[in-house]
Amino acid sequence: MTASHLAAPRDAVRAAAVVDIAGSRWPVYKLEALIAGLLVFLVPALVLGSVQTGVLLGAAVGALLWTAGRWRAAQR
Repeated sequence: MTASHLAAPRDAVRAAAVVDIAGSRWPVYKLEALIAGLLVFLVPALVLGSVQTGVLLGAAVGALLWTAGRWRAAQR
Protein backbone atom coordinates (compact mmCIF):
# COMPACT_ATOMS: atom_id res chain seq x y z
CA MET A 1 0.00 0.00 0.00
CA THR A 2 1.37 3.41 -0.91
CA ALA A 3 0.81 6.64 0.92
CA SER A 4 -0.22 9.72 -0.95
CA HIS A 5 0.22 13.30 0.12
CA LEU A 6 -3.12 13.99 -1.58
CA ALA A 7 -5.00 11.74 0.84
CA ALA A 8 -4.12 13.77 3.92
CA PRO A 9 -6.97 14.00 6.42
CA ARG A 10 -8.97 17.18 6.17
CA ASP A 11 -9.27 19.58 9.05
CA ALA A 12 -12.57 19.35 10.84
CA VAL A 13 -14.91 22.13 9.74
CA ARG A 14 -16.48 23.80 12.72
CA ALA A 15 -19.92 25.30 12.46
CA ALA A 16 -20.36 28.85 13.70
CA ALA A 17 -21.66 29.11 17.25
CA VAL A 18 -25.31 30.11 17.26
CA VAL A 19 -27.88 31.14 19.84
CA ASP A 20 -31.60 30.52 19.43
CA ILE A 21 -33.59 33.71 20.03
CA ALA A 22 -37.34 33.43 19.58
CA GLY A 23 -36.99 30.57 17.14
CA SER A 24 -34.35 32.32 15.05
CA ARG A 25 -30.70 31.23 14.99
CA TRP A 26 -28.30 34.14 15.60
CA PRO A 27 -24.54 33.73 15.19
CA VAL A 28 -22.71 34.67 18.37
CA TYR A 29 -20.56 37.26 16.58
CA LYS A 30 -23.69 39.30 15.81
CA LEU A 31 -24.76 39.32 19.45
CA GLU A 32 -21.24 40.26 20.55
CA ALA A 33 -21.22 43.17 18.07
CA LEU A 34 -24.62 44.42 19.26
CA ILE A 35 -23.65 44.25 22.94
CA ALA A 36 -20.29 45.96 22.34
CA GLY A 37 -21.98 48.68 20.28
CA LEU A 38 -24.54 49.25 23.04
CA LEU A 39 -21.85 49.51 25.71
CA VAL A 40 -19.78 51.89 23.60
CA PHE A 41 -22.90 53.98 23.05
CA LEU A 42 -23.69 54.14 26.78
CA VAL A 43 -20.26 55.26 27.99
CA PRO A 44 -20.03 58.58 26.09
CA ALA A 45 -23.76 59.16 26.43
CA LEU A 46 -23.57 58.90 30.21
CA VAL A 47 -20.11 60.32 30.87
CA LEU A 48 -20.09 63.18 28.37
CA GLY A 49 -23.83 63.67 28.16
CA SER A 50 -23.55 63.57 24.39
CA VAL A 51 -25.95 61.13 22.79
CA GLN A 52 -24.73 62.05 19.30
CA THR A 53 -21.16 61.02 20.11
CA GLY A 54 -22.40 57.81 21.70
CA VAL A 55 -24.49 56.90 18.65
CA LEU A 56 -21.63 57.51 16.23
CA LEU A 57 -19.07 55.59 18.27
CA GLY A 58 -21.46 52.75 19.09
CA ALA A 59 -22.49 52.34 15.47
CA ALA A 60 -18.87 52.39 14.29
CA VAL A 61 -17.75 49.77 16.82
CA GLY A 62 -20.82 47.59 16.21
CA ALA A 63 -20.39 47.68 12.43
CA LEU A 64 -16.67 46.96 12.66
CA LEU A 65 -17.14 43.98 14.98
CA TRP A 66 -20.08 42.65 12.93
CA THR A 67 -18.02 42.82 9.73
CA ALA A 68 -14.95 41.27 11.36
CA GLY A 69 -17.08 38.48 12.84
CA ARG A 70 -18.64 37.76 9.45
CA TRP A 71 -15.20 37.63 7.88
CA ARG A 72 -13.91 35.26 10.57
CA ALA A 73 -16.96 33.01 10.13
CA ALA A 74 -16.38 32.88 6.38
CA GLN A 75 -12.74 31.89 6.90
CA ARG A 76 -13.70 28.72 8.79
